[in-house]
Amino acid sequence: MHRPLTRPLRALAAAGLTATLALTASGPAGATAETSEKPRDTTAVVTPGDFTGYGFDQCLAPTQKAMNTWLKYSPFLSVGIYISGDSRACRDQPNLSKRWVSTQLRKGWRLLPITLGPQASCQPRFPRYDDDFKISPKPGKKGTYPRARKMGRAEATKAVAAAQDLGIAPGSTLWYDLEGYDNSNTHCRESALQFLSSWTKGLHKLDYVSGVYSSAGSGIKALDEARVNRPEAFTLPDMIWIARWDGIANTSTSYIRNDGWRPGGRVKQYQGGHNETWGGVTINIDRNYLEVGRGSYAPEEVYCDGVGLAFPEYPVLKFGQENLPEARVRALQCLLQQQGLYAGNLNGRYTKKTLAAANAWQVSKGWKASETWSQRQWVSLLVAGETPVLKIGSAGSAVRRLQRALNAASPGTVKALGVFNTATRDALLAYQKRVGAEQTGIAAPATWKMLKRGAK
Repeated sequence: MHRPLTRPLRALAAAGLTATLALTASGPAGATAETSEKPRDTTAVVTPGDFTGYGFDQCLAPTQKAMNTWLKYSPFLSVGIYISGDSRACRDQPNLSKRWVSTQLRKGWRLLPITLGPQASCQPRFPRYDDDFKISPKPGKKGTYPRARKMGRAEATKAVAAAQDLGIAPGSTLWYDLEGYDNSNTHCRESALQFLSSWTKGLHKLDYVSGVYSSAGSGIKALDEARVNRPEAFTLPDMIWIARWDGIANTSTSYIRNDGWRPGGRVKQYQGGHNETWGGVTINIDRNYLEVGRGSYAPEEVYCDGVGLAFPEYPVLKFGQENLPEARVRALQCLLQQQGLYAGNLNGRYTKKTLAAANAWQVSKGWKASETWSQRQWVSLLVAGETPVLKIGSAGSAVRRLQRALNAASPGTVKALGVFNTATRDALLAYQKRVGAEQTGIAAPATWKMLKRGAK
């Protein structure tokens, strides 16, 4: 098994994750019903955090307009960005800035900051420029490749400086891009492993998490062999990013064993460079699938001291009707209390106070005050709150609100677990089709608008 994070780094990363569990891809953090939702302080955001879903990488950081469009229309919620390294093709990054990073984190993007510095000594395509270098293959007198190790430490220091300049928080994973090379060349392979070992040690010392990107058949295979056969010889990365263009959106490959860097330590680049167009914006990208941290995760939430809000269906309620389901009435009272409209007891009875609060909500949404609480009104109240873009991989309060509203619009649609999974996407697609909205499977502004109107 690969070496775990050191205790200080593990604690720091855990603290960062705790502070940003609502950094979910859903946008601003999902607070419990006992608190209000507040904008995130992105200076504390650990990236990529807990996430299972799709990502892309592209050498040049896209414009903000492109990122906004792809957030609304693409399946991706993670983006790889080259932040440092003398061997990267995109040394000039006109769009990349501290503000760019902060904006993406605030909107819910998971960032994969990449360094492409010295490459393996037997890599034929490098050096790319006159002023970059390959990893030294010289073993030294003791066969410990001291020059390679020194270079790895230097790259870690430069990568952390670049990350800090961009506002990427400690506890975040920084990735080293080691392009494919010939593993049969002993000095080339061993010097690369020593380089990466020092890279990882350097990041740990500076309170960042180590990730390594490489081809499945060279760098990743070498790391896995070292993990199993020489576990004490190297300090191995905390996460791996496997380049294996097999077109399969998972984190598996036959080149390495199934147990390494699992759970929560793998990314796979499953499709190489190609053009994709979303919302009319075309970018040349690689496609990735991520399984990192705990995966997309929604912490438990408590509403009104334990009132349940999630049900497979939300029936019509009528004032004066006998045998109304108390649990649903109590949920209505809690939801109206959250909106500042109800101050009575959460007793599950459709009292005059409950009716008055329900009428206030109806009127605020342009409906006529009525003794009947309809399914449309359930939809509008259940979805009330902030409206971040949600897609596969999103998690948190906003996802729960969406899932509950979908169940009100179409009973038994999806479990309100707070994680946007394929079932949620399919339910949202069906809803969008039914109400005549653009069928994207993504909760973007137009869909939120329909839900807030109670369309069903």
